[in-house]
Amino acid sequence: MVNVLELSDVSVVRGGTPILDSVNWSVDDDQRWVILGPNGAGKTTMLQIAAAVGYPTTGQAEVLGEPLGGTDVFELRPRIGFASTALARKVPGNERVLDVVMTAAYSVTGRWNEEYEEIDERRASRVLSEWKLEHLAERTFGTLSDGEQKRVQIARAVMTDPELLLLDEPAASLDLGAREELLQLLGGYASSKSAPAIIMVTHHVEEIPRGFTHVLLLKQGRIVSAGPLAEALTSQTLSDTFDLNIELTETDGRYSARAHE
Repeated sequence: MVNVLELSDVSVVRGGTPILDSVNWSVDDDQRWVILGPNGAGKTTMLQIAAAVGYPTTGQAEVLGEPLGGTDVFELRPRIGFASTALARKVPGNERVLDVVMTAAYSVTGRWNEEYEEIDERRASRVLSEWKLEHLAERTFGTLSDGEQKRVQIARAVMTDPELLLLDEPAASLDLGAREELLQLLGGYASSKSAPAIIMVTHHVEEIPRGFTHVLLLKQGRIVSAGPLAEALTSQTLSDTFDLNIELTETDGRYSARAHE
């Protein structure tokens, strides 16, 4: 096992308000984590640090063995795959889907004057096929459905064979069919021994794919529970996280939750 993320007593303060508060957390390369918590708990801030686009106010953060604040992040970031709605907004609507994926090789979101080799196009085509998107290769990004755009973002994120994959609410706003199709693909990918370490933020336990191994529950910038899913995700830890009596059920590796009187 190789450590890919290490947060030591990390706090992030903005405008005098703590977003993360004395967080200690580590992720190994064979782990697939999901981060759960209420709005404002600090989930996205955790991902920003893991993506080397955000920095702790105090404490130490190491990403892929490199200390933030003491390394060239422009060399570090290409080793990390990141898919988020914020990134999707930067993709030109008239960009061809094949190019949306292929431009990940240069860490740009719109094709310009970069030079690509045939191997780059073959790699992008193969990734599109793995995520069941090959039929959309010549479509423009802006004409895709939400579900298709989400899958294209993930395909782009894995294009460069990252050592760490970060997913910020990949199933948000999807209808039932699109969500389940995405979760099936994510579950298959996460279960592969060749997949990188994965950290996924979500609001719903129903969106935890099979193949994920660990959970981190956040509340007001502090960790409520962290560890293997079977141990750290319980009715009690969810209730503590959301300040509501919640009943958690698990069936065949998938979870559901509802308020309990």
